[in-house]
Amino acid sequence: MSDPASTILVVEDDGIVRMLIVDVLEELEYCVLEAADGKEAMAFLQKTDEKIDLLMTDKGLPDMDGIKLAKNAAELRPSLPILFASGYAENIELPPGTHLIGKPFSIDQLRDKVKSILGQ
Repeated sequence: MSDPASTILVVEDDGIVRMLIVDVLEELEYCVLEAADGKEAMAFLQKTDEKIDLLMTDKGLPDMDGIKLAKNAAELRPSLPILFASGYAENIELPPGTHLIGKPFSIDQLRDKVKSILGQ
């Protein structure tokens, strides 16, 4: 697909949901980094040599909510696109310039959303 493959950081505290999202994105030939919470995600975001093209995060995380993670990510990487995945999509106040996909989503919805964000 894209050359070289875009890298997506997936932050999801539910291990099964995270695995499914990662499987779909890898099937679509993206490189995927996984984090179970905001702390793990921040470790990736703070590595300046780590290429990340998209942050995909759940809003509800155990240690820091996705909105706070997004704000921290924006400070470290101002141009990083952020995609929120939430089962409560209609109730979220999103930070400006971020994207949203409602759970549950289909493989096609995820593919189309990611491609549109990454401009592919």
